[in-house]
Parts: sequence; C-alpha cells; structure tokens
Amino acid sequence: MMKKILFLIAIMVLHSCASTKNSNDNWIGQSKKSLIKSWGTPIRTLNNAEQGEILIYGEQVYENANNNEGSRIAGPNYWNYRYIYINKEGKIYSYKTDTQQHTPQEIAVK
Repeated sequence: MMKKILFLIAIMVLHSCASTKNSNDNWIGQSKKSLIKSWGTPIRTLNNAEQGEILIYGEQVYENANNNEGSRIAGPNYWNYRYIYINKEGKIYSYKTDTQQHTPQEIAVK
C-alpha cells in the first residue's frame, strides 16, 4: 500500500513540473508585446548583444526571521527570477527560471 502511495505522489509531482514547463512553453513564439500585456512591465531589461534582449521578472521572497506565528519581521531574503529571451524580431525564443541572492540591479548577462 505504501509503495502505491509513493508512486502516486511521484506521478503528481512529475505532472505538476510538466504542467509548469508546458505553461511557460506556450510563450515560445509569442510577441514581447503580448507578454508585457499579460505579465506587466519587467523589473529589468538587458541587452543580449546580437541576439536581442532579456526581460527579467522577479519576486523578492522574505523568510520569517523567527518561527513565531504572526511575526512580520523580515529575515533573510532571496529573489525568484524569470528570464524571458526576446529575439530581434520581438518574439520569445527561450526562458529560464532562477533563484538567487542578487538584486535585479546586480544581474549581468553571462
């Protein structure tokens, strides 16, 4: 019985990962204008040399400084980023997600 439960949990996790990936894949080939209309203005835009540009969307996440219920004191923080790669024709050709400590102003094209 335990094996069946673990198997079902594994399938659910894989399905949720695949669903997330597929929802991001739906943006491939769409226009930059459509993305901005749907997601809003990016927090930063980088020039990607001859390839176009990178739109950066980010969310700052604060961890609770102490584990007391109801405490609103901000502890350590990090950023969840979505990088959307736009070609010279204004179409999305790739994306990636990342979690890091760097602020949007510290991000550089690698």
